Amino acid sequence: MKFEEAMENKREKKRADLRNRLIDAAEDQITQHGIEGLKARAVTQQAGCALGALYNAFEDLDMLVMHVNSRTLQKLGAALTGALPGTDAQPEEVMQALASAYVDFACANQRLWIALFDHRMAQGREAPDWHKQDHAVLIKVIIAPLKDLRPDLDEATLILRARTTFAAVHGVVLLALQGRFVGLPMEALKSEVSALVSAMTRGAHLAIPGETG
Repeated sequence: MKFEEAMENKREKKRADLRNRLIDAAEDQITQHGIEGLKARAVTQQAGCALGALYNAFEDLDMLVMHVNSRTLQKLGAALTGALPGTDAQPEEVMQALASAYVDFACANQRLWIALFDHRMAQGREAPDWHKQDHAVLIKVIIAPLKDLRPDLDEATLILRARTTFAAVHGVVLLALQGRFVGLPMEALKSEVSALVSAMTRGAHLAIPGETG
């Protein structure tokens, strides 16, 4: 290997190590203080680097947060797929298992989970495509059981229905974890989410008048 190539590989390895340390530190800071308490100086201090090193490794703090969120989405995706019952399970059983795993993950990782939905890019900026694609895990696991319930729906309508189903469960969990006045008490959260999923899956068997598939 040429000297220049060896030096470039060494630089890339150091940069990758720095990025990982910064992601680890930002993840820990969000876990401790929430997304609203994330400070660049605290992140770099914990990562053991200068403040300017953050902006050499990432475009800005928003981009660092997106990498933390992508890591959280990977963990959430693993939790959801790991909760799937066997292939002979009924659609409602699958939906119940996914909802239960979602509640468990949100409760165990509250601040990281909230950061997924509370983080906003600066006005006029959009999240990169790779980050948008990472969010697909929130919907794709729902599509298969929904398709078993409603084989008459076309793909576009099925995706919309999966989004609606996710939003219904997510909203209940979010209000409960935020302690909103209308939110559920934590001790009733899982049972009420289960009841919601039962109602949605029973209703999914019935085609809505005028709905096309």
